[in-house]
Amino acid sequence: MRCTCGPVTKLLSLMPIRMILIGVATIVLHACSASTSSVTSYAPENGESSLNVAAQYEDLQLVPKLPPPNNTNQGADELIAVNDLLEIDVFQVDDLDRTVRVDPKGNISMSLIGRVAAAGKTIPDLESEIERLYGVNYLQKPEVTVFMKESSGNRITIDGEVRKPGIYPTSSTSTLLEIIAVAGGFTKLADDRKLYVYRAFGDKKLVANYDVKQIRAGKARDPRIFGGDVIVSFTSDAKVAAQNLKEALGIAGRAAFIGTL
Repeated sequence: MRCTCGPVTKLLSLMPIRMILIGVATIVLHACSASTSSVTSYAPENGESSLNVAAQYEDLQLVPKLPPPNNTNQGADELIAVNDLLEIDVFQVDDLDRTVRVDPKGNISMSLIGRVAAAGKTIPDLESEIERLYGVNYLQKPEVTVFMKESSGNRITIDGEVRKPGIYPTSSTSTLLEIIAVAGGFTKLADDRKLYVYRAFGDKKLVANYDVKQIRAGKARDPRIFGGDVIVSFTSDAKVAAQNLKEALGIAGRAAFIGTL
């Protein structure tokens, strides 16, 4: 079949994601610099939370520090994600025991009660919900145990100016410096003061700037990284602004989606 795409589309299809990201950081920003203010560091004042002083950029918020994912008991609990494989045991009712995978809409299918929303819940929350549903019409005081057999949510994406961009597993103790090390460290073009971490927080997407030089010097805390986070390193000559923060997230997000296929 003859390709009908234009020369720019052909070129982009052959370029690695890191090179596309450099182009976005260079071209888009200069085009928007006249109308878009550059991203600066924000600090809470007078006891305000980081979310109260967030800079609003439509669907993306810049915050000085990322909070733990929403509804995770300050990061102590793991959130169930799409494609996770769960083992569900209903005490003394073997016929209701199931091993189920969370479908693309975030649901699982259970005997008698049908579809149950799972993605975004903690395991204790899902256990309570299944107990409630079975208790309405079918069982007296049901006891449900949910076990995570496979977790697709415990992965992060790192892109931009690192030596080995890609998708990596994370644990309950993973930190930003550990993830950078796993990705092979920065390239020569990177500015270690321009590392941005994106995180879903409820129906919002938050992003924070971390200065790795300060972290390595012990002048700033090495933040914990959670499953689902996206990390992007920018070049030293990139003037980071709202527009290319969005562009970088879009590129890294598409790479993560392709990597899960």
